[in-house]
Amino acid sequence: MNRSKDLDTIAPDDLIVNSSHTSNDSISNSSSQDKIEEEQFVKPQPQSKQKIHDILGHSKNSLSSFLVNPKNFDFPEREQDEEVFLAVRSHWLINFKWIILTIVMIFAPLFLGFLDFFSSIPFKNQLISVIFWYILTFIYAYEKFLNWYFDVFIITNQRLVDIKFNNLLNKHFAEVDIGKIQDVSSSIKGLFGTFFNFGNILIQTASEINQVTFRNVPNPEKIIKLFQELRLNDTDINQGEHQ
Repeated sequence: MNRSKDLDTIAPDDLIVNSSHTSNDSISNSSSQDKIEEEQFVKPQPQSKQKIHDILGHSKNSLSSFLVNPKNFDFPEREQDEEVFLAVRSHWLINFKWIILTIVMIFAPLFLGFLDFFSSIPFKNQLISVIFWYILTFIYAYEKFLNWYFDVFIITNQRLVDIKFNNLLNKHFAEVDIGKIQDVSSSIKGLFGTFFNFGNILIQTASEINQVTFRNVPNPEKIIKLFQELRLNDTDINQGEHQ
């Protein structure tokens, strides 16, 4: 029987390797590795969201004074790739005074009947006066609520935003880049501040706005830790870009 020439050059147990596939695989692996190394070198990864959540905890109520990673919260000046880590309002206890005053204003007309001068007024005028009084009460309570709800401090992955709602026709907006924050300090004063854990945070910056103050905000220590993490992350990114 004639022996095939191929059997003389290739043993049965030899591994047959396709050189073209091997070459393509090695090139692909090499390019992928180079791409990964390049991405890690040029753009360092930011702090993990889990670490930030460990610092801040979580909140579910949209009316909370301490909104962590809010889903339904937004502001017109927000950038497309900007992520809101925290939105802070004044502690709910700050609303106690105007809520009590609103309740007093609601029940005040009930006692007008005991006054002689009010009883002598015609009923039509009495009704108009009471309606006008309740309109004023509603306007007062509504503006106080809006003032608390829209007076908000926002911390994102890029900057600090301070929005002050003065009235329906006047809103103040200020911002500071995270990298320009130089120092952050807090103070908790009084029995209520100590018991309910709210106070003021003073932020010194290197921008045109020399300082920003968060007044009567809850959990000041968590906010300071968040600033520390964001500043550390911003420093790492800047160092990576300069290398």
